[in-house]
Amino acid sequence: MTTHHRAPLRALLALATAGALGLALPATASAHVTVSADDAAPGAWIKLTFRVPNESDTAGTVGLTVTFPTDTPFAFVSVKPHVGWDVEVTRESLDEPVEAGSYTLDEVVTAISWTAQGDTLIAPGQFDEFDVSVGPPPEEEMAIELPADQRYSDGAVVSWSEPPDDHFEGSKPSPAFTVGGGDGSGGSDSGHDDEGSTGA
Repeated sequence: MTTHHRAPLRALLALATAGALGLALPATASAHVTVSADDAAPGAWIKLTFRVPNESDTAGTVGLTVTFPTDTPFAFVSVKPHVGWDVEVTRESLDEPVEAGSYTLDEVVTAISWTAQGDTLIAPGQFDEFDVSVGPPPEEEMAIELPADQRYSDGAVVSWSEPPDDHFEGSKPSPAFTVGGGDGSGGSDSGHDDEGSTGA
């Protein structure tokens, strides 16, 4: 069961003090939460970067929860620490083991949640990025969707879970990336033997 940390409501004054913690970006209603993969070839270890723009004009982003697939799970998931944010990795035991590359899994990561500490937030007109290392990806070429819930300081939650190809005005496409189409060379595999499936 996924556990969300609900950050307390913040006064609008906190938006001004958070300027040094975010990265500047013009506010826009089409600024979606997205994911990019540095090397999504079969057999490669992948660094996923979730880019989180703040769309609200009056509230800051104080949380992000990303859901991971259980039908095509990753054997190893490791979260890069992010200053000012707590992270929680949710795991789920499976009724039947599943294969992930050469690994047989009876427990998989189903979600990762980042929650802002104290007065930390992503203010209006800013964005931030959160990194996760995963592997190995499926051998066959496919698109992997990673739905995300973005939580705001005023209590609003925006669910980025619609089909990734939906990019019309007002749509909330799920973050997604494609694996396959390469030979797997150039993947970064150093250090993963020690990572296991533990989070930050």
